[in-house]
Order: sequence, then C-alpha cells, then structure tokens
Amino acid sequence: MLGLTQPAVSRSLSMLEARLGEPLFVRSRRSLHPTPLAAQLAAQGRIILSASRQASETVQGFVRGTKGVVRIGGLPFFMDALISAIAGSFQSKEPQISIQQSYLNFPEAMVALDADQLDIGIVAVNEPVGQMNYDFIKLLPGRNIVAARAGHPLTLQRMISVQDFAAYPWVAPLPGSPLLSDLQVIHNSLGINDLNIRYAGGTLLSVMNFLNHTDALAVLPFSVVQATSDAFRIVALPLDIPQAERSIGILRRAKSQRRAAADRFTQHIQEVIQGLG
Repeated sequence: MLGLTQPAVSRSLSMLEARLGEPLFVRSRRSLHPTPLAAQLAAQGRIILSASRQASETVQGFVRGTKGVVRIGGLPFFMDALISAIAGSFQSKEPQISIQQSYLNFPEAMVALDADQLDIGIVAVNEPVGQMNYDFIKLLPGRNIVAARAGHPLTLQRMISVQDFAAYPWVAPLPGSPLLSDLQVIHNSLGINDLNIRYAGGTLLSVMNFLNHTDALAVLPFSVVQATSDAFRIVALPLDIPQAERSIGILRRAKSQRRAAADRFTQHIQEVIQGLG
C-alpha cells in the first residue's frame, strides 16, 4: 500500500520510535498492534494530511482560476442593472470564487487598479486607454437616453418641444458620474439655462422608484433601461441628444499582473453581454 519494501518500513518505524523514545507498536508473532500513543498520533496525522491536501488544492485552484476572490468596481447604475446579475450567474458556475463589488468611476478605478485594490474596473471612457499597463475591453457603446415613467405626459405627445422638456423636473445622477456631464450638455443643447433638479444622488433603485412616482425626467444609459425593463416601467423618450464618443467596458491590468479568477470572470462578462445582442 505504501509502495515500500518490508525492510524499509521496519527501518522507518525503528527511526520513529527512536526519535519519540516510546514504542509505537506492540509486536506479536503474526501482527503489530498500535500503542495508545501511536493511535493518537495517527489521528492527528490524518488531520495534518487532510489539511496539506486542502492547501495543495487551494494553490492549484488559485493558479487555475477556480478559487479565490475577484474584486470588481465600476459605474453604479451599470453595476446594479447588469453586472450584479452577471456576477450571480458566474458564482453559480464557480462557487469557490468570491466576488467583492464596489462603486467607482473611471479615475477612481485607475487609482484602485494601480494600488492593487481592484482586479476589474467597469468604466466609461471617451477614448481608448493608451497606457501599456492596462487592457480595455469594449462591452457596449455608452449611449444615453432621456428616461421617464411609462404613461408620462410626454409619452402621449406626438411632437415634443424644448419647452416641454423644460417644464418638468429632472433627476441628477451621483456626483462624478459621466451622466452628470451629459445632463448638463443636454440642457445646454436644448437651451435650458437652469437645471430644475428635484432629486439627486440616489442609487439605481431609488432613481427608478422616484421616476415611477413623479413626472421627473432623467438621463440614463440605454443599456440600463433595457436591462431593467421587466422590473421598472421606465421608457426612453424620442429625443436625439448629443452623444459623446464613449464606450463602457472592462479595464484591467496587463496580463502579467492579473489573477486567473479575474480573467475567468472577465470572459464570463463578455459572453453574457454578447448574448444580450
């Protein structure tokens, strides 16, 4: 069973007994019987052997990317609407990988990646990331729309004028969000000088609930409205708004600095987003 000859086993037992200064087996003519000390050491040895095997499996799983922790941070609304669900489907496939999520915009994500506090950033960028230490994988175009609740008075009009948009209050996104600058651009393009902000700084759930109970308007990513259409009755209004050349995608470190589990999660995100059409 051990793959050893009988003399080799005898020598090992003799060396162990000499080291311990106590006998490990009671010898009879036909067999060996463990002493109480040997029985106790054997029980502890099995625990040590099991822990050693588990440690080895953990190391191998970490190298393969089937175990570990993935730290992901990104755009709050996009994280809540899409990435959290994608993380759930990934975790069901890879139950030994834990996911830690945080909310960050592009500048904060770069800092966190540099400090090795983040593995994956879900960010919106206006131009390709040109730094050698990073990869950027485009997921979706950063298209934004003006959103309102289903049944909003503007959804019942055939023609919508600038004055119509100016007549309703607006929801402002979280500070630092690209949506905030887009909101200002939209108002400027419509010739609206003063922002009539009635609600600001909410999470995706709170913004959606606020829109559903008021006639307020909000600038939201088209992908977010699509992803939450079953949960919230929010629609896009027929307004062509100025769009920055922006992409939403995955920002990560260069290959030599990445962890295998993070690469597996990145691939899963890509596959799910591509499957959305």
